[in-house]
Amino acid sequence: MSQLLHPHKSIGVLVTRPEPGLSETLVAVQKAGWQAYASPALEISAHILPPLAKPPTALVLTSSQAIACACAMVAKNLPVFAVGARTAQRAQAAGFTQVYSANGNAADLQALLARMVVPEQERLLLLSGAGQGVSLATQLQALGFTVTRQVAYAARPVAQIEPAIVQQLRAGSIGYSLFFSAQSAKAWVQALPRDVLPFAAQTTALVLSGATADIVRAAGWQQVHVAVQPNATALLALLGTSPA
Repeated sequence: MSQLLHPHKSIGVLVTRPEPGLSETLVAVQKAGWQAYASPALEISAHILPPLAKPPTALVLTSSQAIACACAMVAKNLPVFAVGARTAQRAQAAGFTQVYSANGNAADLQALLARMVVPEQERLLLLSGAGQGVSLATQLQALGFTVTRQVAYAARPVAQIEPAIVQQLRAGSIGYSLFFSAQSAKAWVQALPRDVLPFAAQTTALVLSGATADIVRAAGWQQVHVAVQPNATALLALLGTSPA
């Protein structure tokens, strides 16, 4: 059962995350009795990077978007430290055999590494998106780790929101909007026609973090709820099952 009171009559749920998480989220929303609408805010393209001259002793993943790049760079028996359970599961599905999950955010990932790894003995390869992972790399270096950070993928904002989604927003068919990161929330809002924003802002926004909540509130949303944990499972629990 949802934690929300479901103030909307509309059972439409907007899902703004890109693949690989988009498809599984759409399925989960549909199974909960809602009508899911796909509107990814970002276009993801993996980078192909050569292996490092001096191989790392462990791999750090801040997003499952980096897994495709990692597969071409390192051996599958390399220890992998993932930010969350879903990223860890996807790394295992890709063939990595030693995978550890921080079950949280970048701070939890740093804490996991500090607990499990001796800094002076490790060379970490941190794979992230452009502009991401910089703070984590700096903090790990301050703890004594040797860290090589590389950009494993590009996340480009979509140029526009699909006309079919705009039509559903205007019609009031969408009651809830799911935003999975501050970056994607900002990109989605910017891609939306200005005259459609008031319709979108009438939906209830369910988000993964306070930073994401700040963005959608600034865009005009009044009803904003933050998941108790920064993962898709907690966000879907917040949505719950459709009352229809």
